[in-house]
Amino acid sequence: MDDGTGIRTNSGRRSPPSGPSPRTRPRGDQARARLLAAALQSFVANGFHGTGTRDIAEAAGMSPAAVYVHYSSKEELLFALSLAGHQEALDLVTGADEPHREPAQRLWSVVNAFCEWHAANHVNARLVQYELGSLTPEHAEVIAGVRRQISGTVRAILAEGVQAGVFQIRDLNLMVVALMSLSIDIARWYRSDGEWTPATIGRHHADIALSMVGLIDSAPENS
Repeated sequence: MDDGTGIRTNSGRRSPPSGPSPRTRPRGDQARARLLAAALQSFVANGFHGTGTRDIAEAAGMSPAAVYVHYSSKEELLFALSLAGHQEALDLVTGADEPHREPAQRLWSVVNAFCEWHAANHVNARLVQYELGSLTPEHAEVIAGVRRQISGTVRAILAEGVQAGVFQIRDLNLMVVALMSLSIDIARWYRSDGEWTPATIGRHHADIALSMVGLIDSAPENS
């Protein structure tokens, strides 16, 4: 496979690199970053359906034609934003979970991190969580796969807690949905100039999560 440096032909000469040169790659990365930032700004201000490609281009200080050099449509921009946001949330949840700890400690840590992220990143989170219906079926399935990994982590913790006899849960799947909703909905109502900080909300909602699974007044020491 050509690694971008060029390969030797039978004549002993090097063929031109098939990909962008090291000099052009950063420029393309910067352009994509500008477009993503502009798309986020435009989608949040006007909604996905109220935003045109021209709006995104103007916000990025680029021509409309330049958008299509990097993204085939505004939906592809939405997908890129959604995938990045969901992947960041997944990485955060995975990093917060420590399987060697007790179920209550694991649940508190994961919910705390997930809720704090939705508050701290509420603008981006509100877009990626509530514009899923604007994605193509193929892109929506990719995002659904990441979401299943996040909810799967929560489900595994709950199942372990039930098996250990420390969680009192009637319906495991319903509890997963309830905890995910508790976290995700923060992006809808949180305001940066409000009374509570993301850290405060994270701790508060993590304590609520323990109450929901039957551990009233049983928050771990790190809460």
